[in-house]
Amino acid sequence: MIEITVPQLPESVSEGTLTTWCKKEGDFVRRDEVVAELETDKVILEIPAPQDGVLTRILVEEGNEVASSQLLAYLEPQAAAAEAVTVEVEPTAMPAARLEAQRSNVELTEVAGSGRQGRILKEDVLQHAQPAAPAPVPAPTMAPATPRPVAPAGSREERREPMSRLRARIAERLLASQRDNAILTTFNEVNMQNVMDLRARWKDRFAEKHGVKLGFMSFFVKAVTRALERFPIVNASVEGNDIVWRDYCDIGIAVSSNRGLVVPVLRNAQTLSLVDIERQIADYAALARAGKLPLEALQGGSFSITNGGTFGSMMSTPIINPPQSAILGMHAITPRPVAENGQVVIRPMMYLALSYDHRIIDGQEAVQTLVAIRELLEAPEQLLLDL
Repeated sequence: MIEITVPQLPESVSEGTLTTWCKKEGDFVRRDEVVAELETDKVILEIPAPQDGVLTRILVEEGNEVASSQLLAYLEPQAAAAEAVTVEVEPTAMPAARLEAQRSNVELTEVAGSGRQGRILKEDVLQHAQPAAPAPVPAPTMAPATPRPVAPAGSREERREPMSRLRARIAERLLASQRDNAILTTFNEVNMQNVMDLRARWKDRFAEKHGVKLGFMSFFVKAVTRALERFPIVNASVEGNDIVWRDYCDIGIAVSSNRGLVVPVLRNAQTLSLVDIERQIADYAALARAGKLPLEALQGGSFSITNGGTFGSMMSTPIINPPQSAILGMHAITPRPVAENGQVVIRPMMYLALSYDHRIIDGQEAVQTLVAIRELLEAPEQLLLDL
């Protein structure tokens, strides 16, 4: 019998929750086919079959807590008889869709997938779970003798469900950040005209040559790393009574996923080109949407960037991602009147917000850091010429 166990988890993740068995006892599975899904406070991990065989015995039920290397099930090797086994075809569903199907008591085989290659998304399950609209009632031919009370429109039902491990962990970290840091936020605005002109001029050739779109985030990452090199205290952190200084910039990029906010990290971002940054961000975004971000991508980080502008946010005060000491908030680009050379002109403007830990970062350093970021973005040729 072959053992199916929990993968080795890193030190920062002590345990997880076995959320879903993708196969049931008696099912034939192929090598590397996903048999179960494990949710940690950071990501969903897929547990593959180590080889072809039949899942003979499941030892841990869904919803139970598990630890590294814990035995989950037994697999009986059946490589020789693999072709003779009739395999029930199951639809490919995203992890968030499987969790929603469990909550809503929906059979995935009955759900039509709208995702890539027919994959079932969470939205597909939600739509399938919605009750059919009742048939319209024909209006009476005669008015009733007495008026009837008008029922309130819409449903007033309530439902309760436990937080996922990731959502609970996010809540815990945000509360800890507010409690443990002396958070202060400074604001500025940046004229995005030059970056937008540069991007519009070269984005097609950039995509054609490098196979990835040229976005705004790569410019912000480069500007941030340059500013952090000038003001290294903003890239430092507090440990007890010590300040930990860093000669590298590991930049966390906040990414929205079906399960909540995750922050994968660009290692040594100060050495990366615009192409490298865009490729890594695109890869992280795709993995986050699929629920397959590796744990190592979410570890560490010395500074974070979050972009509420993608959802239309005009202004916000981002919360520091501990143990970091600062975070930059980007917002929506909006045409606004500004003064240039004594004249009022319309320019694409973005508000920037830098939240910082006032215990080690003084207001002057925070303001100068944000001004440096603004100046680099308003003259992006400095980023390309290393000025």
